[in-house]
Amino acid sequence: MNYNNHLKLGYSEVKHKNKTVVTSLNSTEFRKSMRSLQGLPGRLGTIPPGFEHRADKIAELFYGSPQLDWLVCWTNNIADPFQQLNVGDRIKIVSI
Repeated sequence: MNYNNHLKLGYSEVKHKNKTVVTSLNSTEFRKSMRSLQGLPGRLGTIPPGFEHRADKIAELFYGSPQLDWLVCWTNNIADPFQQLNVGDRIKIVSI
């Protein structure tokens, strides 16, 4: 299968429920990008009431856009913000 995404992060094919899924998430380029994101300077904070489970609200507050919720999740190894990002959790907000 030929696959070319707009992010140019490479791809990998994985099996999920007996189907082949093509993703950039396991590619070498993606892992390298993630390491560089996690290496950015930032500050640590604690999630206050009203922001729990809301990566979009945290992104809006610190980055000015709820669309950067992925940045909050990826830099803090959050797989599921609806189960994680609890009140009192410590998170890193990277400087971009």
